[in-house]
Amino acid sequence: MSASQIAFTTPVTATPWQRWMVFSPIARIVFFIALFLILFKLSSTAAAALGFFGPGTSRLTHAWGNLFVQLLSTVVSYVILVKAVERRPLREFALRDLAMLGPAGLLLGAALFSTVVLMLWLAGSYHVTGMNPGVDWLPAVLTVGLSAGIGEEIITRGVLFRIVEEGLGTWWALAISALFFGAAHIFNPGATLWSSLAIAIEAGVLLALLYHVTRSLWPCIGLHAAWNIMQGTVFGIPVSGTSAQGWLSSSRSGPDWLTGGEFGAEASVVALLICSCCSALLLVIALRRGTIVPPAWRRRGPVTP
Repeated sequence: MSASQIAFTTPVTATPWQRWMVFSPIARIVFFIALFLILFKLSSTAAAALGFFGPGTSRLTHAWGNLFVQLLSTVVSYVILVKAVERRPLREFALRDLAMLGPAGLLLGAALFSTVVLMLWLAGSYHVTGMNPGVDWLPAVLTVGLSAGIGEEIITRGVLFRIVEEGLGTWWALAISALFFGAAHIFNPGATLWSSLAIAIEAGVLLALLYHVTRSLWPCIGLHAAWNIMQGTVFGIPVSGTSAQGWLSSSRSGPDWLTGGEFGAEASVVALLICSCCSALLLVIALRRGTIVPPAWRRRGPVTP
């Protein structure tokens, strides 16, 4: 196991109460959640006071408000967690990785969802009914692309997967973060137990393994944002149950297990199989590199970042 897999270890000078109340995985996750909720409330109030969410505001103004709230609540909470509690460099957001891993994630997300649509089209399930070049695309890009990509990746991969992996190891972190990611979508429009399970396996596992292999959040954010943007803004398919108007006007036909139903193509068995193949490839890379992290109690010696 590479030492670089562990971003944080408890300082040897920490007192017993600090080990449990400050530096333990549970304490750090609870700290982030509490800080996130406080900043979310404050930023939401500030955005409303600035007129982002007032009556009669445009979709674009509302989208900018959502992005403001998401960035302030998640990014600031995460930076405080890393710099003030863990007291380490913010390696998962290293600027040197942005130029290469960010675009790589975008390309991978675009390619994956385009492959899903291609398979649905070949199966006679996806139909293009026209073009919609005048679609109001920017609000969706800001909301389901950037806002969802940044916020959900910080919470699910940057906090939950990373910190659980440091305590319970990679396998438990994969399972817990994936199930959380799937459960977080259960209340979306058109969601079912199947759609949440599909999201957990195809996206929860894939994005966690992508973070595990790269140790960077840039490709995770890029893949997540590109997947959502291609799905809604380009192909006109609902994004996690949220209706979308894309550059392509489209319809889907066939059984829900193939089309994804009202939830969108994310709940399609096609998306599940394609993303699972990509996850399997990432898992092979991790196994060959020997980067799977065992639980803390099974490590032979202290691991330092």
